[in-house]
Amino acid sequence: MTVPPGPPTEDSSSGTPVPPAAANSGAIGVMGLDLQEGRVIPRRQVVSWALWDWATQPFNSVILTFVFTALYLTSDTFLDPAVAALGEDDPAYEHAIAQLASGLGWAITIAGILIALLAPVLGQRADVAGRRKVWLGGATAALVLCMLALFFVQGSPAYFVLGVSLIAAGTVFSEIAGVNYNAMLVQVSTRRTVGKVSGLGWGLGYIGGIVALVLVVVATAFDWWGMPTDDGLAFRVIAVGCAIWTLIFAWPVLVYVPEAPPAPGRERVSFWRSYVVLYQDIVALWRNTRPTFWFLLASAVFRDGLAGVFAFGAVIAAVAFHFSSNDVMIFGIAANLLAGVSTIVAGRFDDRFGPRAVILTALGGLVAAGLLVFFLHDSGKLVFWVFGLVLTLFVGPAQAASRSFLARVTPAGRESEIFGLYATTGRAASFLSPMLWSAFILVFGATYWGILGIVIVVAAGLVLMLFVREPERTP
Repeated sequence: MTVPPGPPTEDSSSGTPVPPAAANSGAIGVMGLDLQEGRVIPRRQVVSWALWDWATQPFNSVILTFVFTALYLTSDTFLDPAVAALGEDDPAYEHAIAQLASGLGWAITIAGILIALLAPVLGQRADVAGRRKVWLGGATAALVLCMLALFFVQGSPAYFVLGVSLIAAGTVFSEIAGVNYNAMLVQVSTRRTVGKVSGLGWGLGYIGGIVALVLVVVATAFDWWGMPTDDGLAFRVIAVGCAIWTLIFAWPVLVYVPEAPPAPGRERVSFWRSYVVLYQDIVALWRNTRPTFWFLLASAVFRDGLAGVFAFGAVIAAVAFHFSSNDVMIFGIAANLLAGVSTIVAGRFDDRFGPRAVILTALGGLVAAGLLVFFLHDSGKLVFWVFGLVLTLFVGPAQAASRSFLARVTPAGRESEIFGLYATTGRAASFLSPMLWSAFILVFGATYWGILGIVIVVAAGLVLMLFVREPERTP
C-alpha cells in the first residue's frame, strides 16, 4: 500500500517526528537499523556483545535449570527427614517434592512481578541519561553477588526460603541487565546482519551453558577430587563457579562496545514521574507504530512460555521422569548443544525469510512437543529424552528471532524506548508460566501437570503472533 507523504507530526512523548502515514496506516519511517546501513561494525564489538550471553548463561542453565534448582533446591535434601525417609513411591513424599517445586514457582512469580514494575522505568531512565552500560554492568554485578550468596544455602529445610529468594533476586537482576543488553543489538548490527548477530548471541549463550555443564559433570565423575560433599557443598561450590565464570566473560561488552548517546528529545524526570512517561509512550506507540505494539503484546506472552521451558525443564526431568543427577546434567548438555546450533542456524533463516516465519515455526514446534511430553509421560524416560530435546531445539530460535524482529521495527531515535517497552511487556506477563505451573501442580498434585501450564502460555503467544504483521516503511 502506498501512502502519500505529508508534513510530519510529532510524538508528544518522545519528541520524535512521525509521518502522518505512520499514524494512519501503521507504517513507520526510518528505523534505527536503517541508520546503520553502510557502516562497518568492528568484529570485536560484535563478539564482545555476544559474549555477555556466554557469560551469564551458567545462571540460566546450571543454576536456574539443570543443576542447582533441579537437583538441589527441589530435592529431598530440603524435606523433613521423616518425609524424605518414606521414599519416592510414597504419595506423601511425592506431594512434598511437588510443594518444593511449587515454592520455587511462586518465588519466580514474585520475581516476574518485580521485574514488570521496575525494569521499564529503570531502562527508560538509563536510556534517557545515556547510561545503558552502567546499568548493564551494575545489574550483572548484582547477579554475580546473588550467585556467590548461594554458597550459604546449606542442605536443610531451614535454608529453602533463602535459596529460592536468591534465585528470584538473581532472575530480577539478570532481566534488568538484559534490557540494556538487548537494546545494544542495534548498535552492533545492520539490517542485513541483525538476525545473524542476535542468533550468535543466543547461540554462544547455549554453548557456554554446555561448557559449564560439562565442567560440572567432570567434577562429579571424579567425586570432586576428594572434597566433602555433605550439606550440599558440591552444589554451593557450583554456584560460586558460575559467579566466577560471569566475572571472567562479562567485561568485554563494557569495554569494547561504545555507549549509546542519550535519547534525543527526552527529558529526565523523577522515578515516579517515569511511570507517567511510560504510559504516554505506550499510547504513542499504539497511535504511531501499531504493528510494533501488537508484537510487544504477543512476544510478552510467548517469551514467558519460552522462559518456563528452561526454568522448569530440569525439574520435570528429575521429578516427573525420575532422571538421575547424571541424567539431568547429560540432558542439559545435549539440550544446550541443540539449542545453540539451532539458534545460530536459525539466524541465517531469520535474515533470509524474516523473523516472523522463524517465530511461528518455533512456537508451533514447541506446542506439539510439549503436548507429547504431557500425554506420554507414563511411557518412561525415553519420552522426555526425545521430545524434551525437541522442545529445546525450538526455544533459542524463537528467542533470537523475537529480539531481531523488534530491532527491525524500531523507529530511529526510539531504540531505547522500544526496547524498554519490550522489557515492560515481557515482564508484565512474566508471572504466567510460573503461576500456571504452580497452580496446575497444586490442583492436580503431580509435577507433570505443570507441563500443561507452560504449553498453554506458549500456545496463547502463538495465537497472538498470528495477528502480527511486519509494518510497512514509508519512504
